[in-house]
Amino acid sequence: MTATADLGFADHLAAHGDQLALIVPSGELTYRELDQLVSEACERLGTTRRLVLLAAENDVESIVTYLAALRGRHPVILAATAQIPALTSAYDPDVVIAGSWSERHEGTVHELHPELALLLSTSGTTGSPKLVRLSAENLASNAAAIGEYLDILPTDRAITSLPLHYCYGLSVVNSNLARGAGLVLTGRSVIEPEFWDLVRSVGVTSLHGVPHTFGLLDGIGFASLDLPSLRYVTQAGGRLDPADVVRYASLGLERGWRFFVMYGQTEATARMAYLPPSQALTDPSAIGVAVPGGHLRIDDGELVYRGPNVMLGYARTPADLASGRTTFELRTGDLGSESSGLFSVTGRKNRFVKPFGLRVDLDQVERSLALDGLRVACAGDDSGLVVAVLGSADRAFRLVRTLTGLPSAAIRTYSVTSFPLLANGKIDYRAVAAPADRSSTSVREAFASVLGVRSVPSDATFNSLGGDSLRYVQMTVQLQRLLGDLPPTWPTMPVSSLEKLRATHHRVPLIDTTIVLRALSILLIVGSHVSFFNLMGGAHLLLVIAGWNLARFLLPAHPLRILRAAAFIAIPTSLWLVYRSAVTDDVTLDNILLVNSFTRVGAGGYWFIEVLAHVLLACALIFAVPAVRRWEQRHTYAFAVIVLAACLLARYTVEGDWFARNMTTLGAAWFIALGWLAQRSPALWQKCLVVTVTIAMIPGRMELLSREIIVIAGLILLLSLSRVPVPRSLLTPISLLASASLAIYLTHYAVFPHLLPLVPTPIVFVVCVAVGVTTWLAITKARPLLTAGQSLLPLRQPRPSPR
Repeated sequence: MTATADLGFADHLAAHGDQLALIVPSGELTYRELDQLVSEACERLGTTRRLVLLAAENDVESIVTYLAALRGRHPVILAATAQIPALTSAYDPDVVIAGSWSERHEGTVHELHPELALLLSTSGTTGSPKLVRLSAENLASNAAAIGEYLDILPTDRAITSLPLHYCYGLSVVNSNLARGAGLVLTGRSVIEPEFWDLVRSVGVTSLHGVPHTFGLLDGIGFASLDLPSLRYVTQAGGRLDPADVVRYASLGLERGWRFFVMYGQTEATARMAYLPPSQALTDPSAIGVAVPGGHLRIDDGELVYRGPNVMLGYARTPADLASGRTTFELRTGDLGSESSGLFSVTGRKNRFVKPFGLRVDLDQVERSLALDGLRVACAGDDSGLVVAVLGSADRAFRLVRTLTGLPSAAIRTYSVTSFPLLANGKIDYRAVAAPADRSSTSVREAFASVLGVRSVPSDATFNSLGGDSLRYVQMTVQLQRLLGDLPPTWPTMPVSSLEKLRATHHRVPLIDTTIVLRALSILLIVGSHVSFFNLMGGAHLLLVIAGWNLARFLLPAHPLRILRAAAFIAIPTSLWLVYRSAVTDDVTLDNILLVNSFTRVGAGGYWFIEVLAHVLLACALIFAVPAVRRWEQRHTYAFAVIVLAACLLARYTVEGDWFARNMTTLGAAWFIALGWLAQRSPALWQKCLVVTVTIAMIPGRMELLSREIIVIAGLILLLSLSRVPVPRSLLTPISLLASASLAIYLTHYAVFPHLLPLVPTPIVFVVCVAVGVTTWLAITKARPLLTAGQSLLPLRQPRPSPR
């Protein structure tokens, strides 16, 4: 098949008529409409074959331009935007399309082989001028093979969870278009709620990912997602741990979708083998059988593939674009084996090194250390090994030395919080072998230490990794030490973007208003309780702040995150109250079970924690309903108004004394709803509405004027300023107080009753705060020890938390 031969998925789009072809959040295109757009773009490219360089994004324009180039038989280079300058310099394309069209030559300045249709970077040559030359036959045959073994139907809807310029992502486009199925275009990550909103709203039937994708899916609680339209899930782009293959295959059987493990290389257009879903549970280490029309064999230990999708050859210079076929079968570079008709990859042929005359299989080093509970990425050459470790570098060093027999001087190990990844999600072994200096990884180390995760991907954010209001304080302080003043949107910024920030320092640092108010509130609570001063209202202001942080950090996430936040508050409190019940008479079982808000037979001082825990639990249950979650995400302000109205209605059902109306769940939940609405009120009129409700509801209803003033003033400050200036010398004390607020609140009740009769109240106040901060610091320092202890066990490493 030459370049002038039929290429169905580009040439005959209109044959599928009014079936949906492309779906984006803003609208849809039928195949007939897509065909018209492709024809118009084809006319713009002209009839003379030209070399086209396209910055390929997951959008309609890129798809249309790509298909137009194929239809017009213009060889097209698909690339990431960052690659455009280097490839322009190396190949001198006639047309460059990167947002806008740049006609660099009239006609063409190249001699282009008649079979040449597409050029792609290989997974290992990002940024290199080395390209894979693919023909129309390569594209058509591989699309047909994939469509056949996946049984793609015209009613299918595949989502573009991978880049278009990556051969795996492109194969999803080609195979679905070839079968008349629909493509759901998005540039969002699987860690974003909006991605899953789109999946559900359009009925996505297939999901595709590399191993890194599945790590992110674990982090967001994929197993618990309600995805009724899903028909199959595919994985390629590197080896997925066999235990994960079994887990996802089992999940698919349970939920009614099939799980395909696939194997391929850019040099084979995309796919060379797939593991039938029926064999994923019994042979999870295998890559399976050759795709239809292809053939696999083992030659001298190496996996060799032959089929119509094998590339023409490589291009390194423009002169190579005139070359015909130079490759007739693909020696994959992978070591393999075959058993009962199934093929497996056992390592890379070029992943062997020979330092000090000792032959070392780098893949085997990784597998062996994994059995000892360490996830590592191993690189090296004949001078020695370099090992990046998610865990203890010293322990990895000892294991590698024992395993390989190499002298100490030939082994270098270092700890990382995440492995460097290529654009396609595979480990970047060049970066492993030449690690960046400590300053470039310190942002990730801060994320890992504060959030308690081992892996911090480049596209992860504080929110996506499970950040909450307590850890927000710690993270803010650590990042300010590294980067100085932070942009207000830093919790939603990818780690890679934070790493690129230049340190900036104002003369007076700015700190998040919620952090300052939390620190101030806990001081007001303790000071008033020990009679150092009488300024009540700190607890109710903390509820307002809790509502603000609930809307900011937890509502965009999966409801399991909200449930975990409730447990983070409720479990330590209950354990503490078990101890308190043994040493004091006023703490009862009602307190321990956190139901005293309703029974009111135990100590009343823990009402604040009960209100917060009950509201979080209620939110987790309500948002477990997908329809509710979707409605809130689309109507955030209206939903918050409804919640506040419901909480105010509940407040008016409360009968009894002042305590019942203001310090029980039904009476005080509205303060959390008020903070929630405040966070959802960016416009001035919305802020004014919040203040109006506050002034209408609070004065005369909270017993003490000081309590009313503190809550109103705190809320107005929260609405007015996102950050406030604080002397640099106070940054650490304020962050400690805000971070330790829960510990201070719990422990001060055990401290001041014993001290008040003996020492002055200022000293009691200081001691209460110090005990709480010390307790929190001890718990914080114990957490890394517990995490390190887990590394001694041969278990899978934890994944990042969801967004």
